[in-house]
Amino acid sequence: MSIFRSDLAELKAAQVNVPFKKRMMCLNESCLDPFPQIRNSFINRMEKVHLNRYFSDGSAELRKALSTYVGAGLSEENLLWGNGADDILYHIFVAVRENDQSFALSLAPSYFDYKTFALAVGLKIRFLDLQEDFSFDTEAYIQKASDPNCRVAILCNPNNPTGNLFAREQLLTIIQALPDKLVVVDETYFEFSRASFVNELERHPNLVLVRSFSKAFSSAGLRFGYAISSPENIQELKKVFSTFHLSILTQSFVLSILENQQVFAEQIAMVLKQREDMLKRLEKLPSLIVYPSATNFLTLNLGDCSKVVFDNLKENEIAVRDVGAHPRLRNCLRVTISCPEDNNAFIDALKAFWG
Repeated sequence: MSIFRSDLAELKAAQVNVPFKKRMMCLNESCLDPFPQIRNSFINRMEKVHLNRYFSDGSAELRKALSTYVGAGLSEENLLWGNGADDILYHIFVAVRENDQSFALSLAPSYFDYKTFALAVGLKIRFLDLQEDFSFDTEAYIQKASDPNCRVAILCNPNNPTGNLFAREQLLTIIQALPDKLVVVDETYFEFSRASFVNELERHPNLVLVRSFSKAFSSAGLRFGYAISSPENIQELKKVFSTFHLSILTQSFVLSILENQQVFAEQIAMVLKQREDMLKRLEKLPSLIVYPSATNFLTLNLGDCSKVVFDNLKENEIAVRDVGAHPRLRNCLRVTISCPEDNNAFIDALKAFWG
């Protein structure tokens, strides 16, 4: 008899199975190192921070700065932060699980780790497959989510790894049709798409938005994410978080980022320009299909060449993500928009492959 939860025997420990190469274009990270950009601001702030204490005045400053950034007339009571968007999602699943029949609903393919986090807390997960054009059936989604055992419905917008935005009215229809269900809209790529449901929070108390500093704010290693919802929802979610769950060091760095937003706004603009440039260049290459994107990545269908191209890129010190596990993305690779040097090396490697 195991001393651990019995269903853990069927699970594997979470791991990210990607190649580690010179050009890391596989995890949707930014090529900008944020520390040199905010060094002075951060060091000046840390001189006033006492790491031997649990409490810091910086926490209140960060709540105020983050609520200002989110806007829409929302206050600090509408916010909850954690160790990355992943941490927020994990604790949402902890908070909603009722029993061993409880499940989350997601589209597929979508963010890989919805399944990881759900199963980790003993929450089942079901899926509705996307159609060939990456759209989905609204009524079918609502029907699946209306099951009494469905505890949370998740919608990644823009969707990862397909990169597309769903129609705003379609998602609003779902939110309105499920007033008794928690609906989570994952807005991790909001700064690239500029599409958000933040203005809908007051009208829809069942809605939770999840965002991250890992992408647009170049801070994947910092691990900072946050939820936006009604004060009532935030209070319920706080009940499953540990006390002092985010380090003062991280909070200070995030506050310094928010004080230097222009640096990151310029980086986002560069990424968007590079994305459109790479899209046009890829469309000229033979034997592949490139899908439009509202994120900082592009997804390519390379047909039967997918595995060979993936390995060839590795040989050229370029790591991309194989996203072909779901039938809808069979033979697909996902590439992060990086700095011009990386992007050019990626295009050159593809050109050389087809010779």
